[in-house]
Amino acid sequence: MTSPTLGSFLFGFFEDHLIAQKGLRPATIKSYRDAIRLFLAFVAKDLHCTLTRVQLADLTDARVARFLQTLEDERHNHIRSRNQRLVALKVFFNYLASRAPERWAQAERIRAIPMKRVPPPQTVFLERDEIETVFARLPATGNLALRDRTLLLFLYNTGARVQEVADLRVGNLELGKRRVHLHGKGDKWRVCPLWNETAELLSQLLDKRDDLPADYPIFRSQRREPLTRFGIYKIVRHHTRHIIKKGTDLKPRTISPHVFRHGAAMALLESGVEVNVIRAWLGHVSLETTNRYAEITTAMKAAALEACEAPPNANASAPMRAVWRDDPSLLKWLNSL
Repeated sequence: MTSPTLGSFLFGFFEDHLIAQKGLRPATIKSYRDAIRLFLAFVAKDLHCTLTRVQLADLTDARVARFLQTLEDERHNHIRSRNQRLVALKVFFNYLASRAPERWAQAERIRAIPMKRVPPPQTVFLERDEIETVFARLPATGNLALRDRTLLLFLYNTGARVQEVADLRVGNLELGKRRVHLHGKGDKWRVCPLWNETAELLSQLLDKRDDLPADYPIFRSQRREPLTRFGIYKIVRHHTRHIIKKGTDLKPRTISPHVFRHGAAMALLESGVEVNVIRAWLGHVSLETTNRYAEITTAMKAAALEACEAPPNANASAPMRAVWRDDPSLLKWLNSL
């Protein structure tokens, strides 16, 4: 009986494990692919051989550790990128161990490689007045004016991820009920309500036609092809180039579609929407991901400060007289003890 080759394991990992069994989205599949491609290229270079000559026995925990260090030292990847590559490799080696038990010890050593601590990324979002400025400056005429206005309003209304918007099709819309079905991470679907304005703009964008096929793309390029995630990035940056957002390091941050997603979350939170509803709205798996928005809204912090304002005469030089001294019934009870 012929032993399985590295190539057969790779094919099974992507086609069967990641796609068929786990149902991961194309963007996640590409992330895993890039991590393993970089690792295999590193191993081949380390062995001074071609990729096709790399064997399962060459994939050791020592090489994984050196590969991760190379990402930082030579490719100058951020620690988050390094950690992301490590996660992909751990998943792959766990798969190997489940199919080839003799690889179990190797997989355990790789699983023991720690993730590096890194501060969470800063959440950049657009304030309500900045959102109003963006829409006030959008062109009212032109071939793409309606598309761009609809796209930006849809991003802000739904808080959709950029890939979810790129994948949006006519069959995902229920304009009569003013809602949209979004296909998100982990092959999961969720339903988001639409404002009247959003539904009306979408109807205009589709020429108010009811005969369009279900797979007809909502947002298209000048060539009438579906917009890619990179095309959506370019549109957002073009219409927000006048906005300057700085991080905690005072460096300017570019406005991306994800900034609109953060802005939608902050608007919901400041409107008093319960955090669990926001979690479902955005499609977060963990509530911890949603809770970070509650930590950064200065408007809600200011409201909380007003709600628990300092006691009267807190800045007086002399301490306030204890209230219980003026309570005759309390004094009478104390004297009776």
